[in-house]
Amino acid sequence: MAKSENIVWHDSKVTKAHRQQLNNRKSAVVWFTGLSGSGKSTISVELEKELHNMGVRTYRLDGDNIRHGLNKNFGFSPEDRKENIRRIGEVSKLMVDAGLFTLSAFISPYREDRDEVRALVEDGEFIEVFVDASVETCEERDPKGLYKKARAGEIKGFTGIDAPYEAPVNPEVTVDTDKQSLEESVQTIVAYLQKKGYVE
Repeated sequence: MAKSENIVWHDSKVTKAHRQQLNNRKSAVVWFTGLSGSGKSTISVELEKELHNMGVRTYRLDGDNIRHGLNKNFGFSPEDRKENIRRIGEVSKLMVDAGLFTLSAFISPYREDRDEVRALVEDGEFIEVFVDASVETCEERDPKGLYKKARAGEIKGFTGIDAPYEAPVNPEVTVDTDKQSLEESVQTIVAYLQKKGYVE
């Protein structure tokens, strides 16, 4: 709820439809969710490069990057995680309104929070990509050394270790990075976007 009642929405003469028409395509948010180390950021980087090469205007939002600026005042409590995702949902909505193809890579462990982001945009503008990898695989990769710290008790509330991860029930796309290569994962997502008419 807004804290002030003295605010009024100010409409623009340039709408999302105008921006999409200028870009000659729909805008949407591709929301990557999965455990730390599953490959969300890596895949989003490569997908953005692929889409850029296809002439798609994009912007990428990444969990760690956002916590360097906009959300640097948050920790990893359930309350902070919820507000972190709420804010990123609102930023993603603005990016979609700007006509951009937005790639948002966040652990986002709670289904309710992801569903709330989906509800912020219109039907067809939220594409949930479940980056599926077992805890064992992620822990073996451990690119940031976080699982090791979590196992040693240096990090509390770590998703997949002592905090829950709620996998999507019906994601638009699932990539299994236990089995699929980076290139295969990217092409799985591109194939979905092409099939649904988001890109040519």
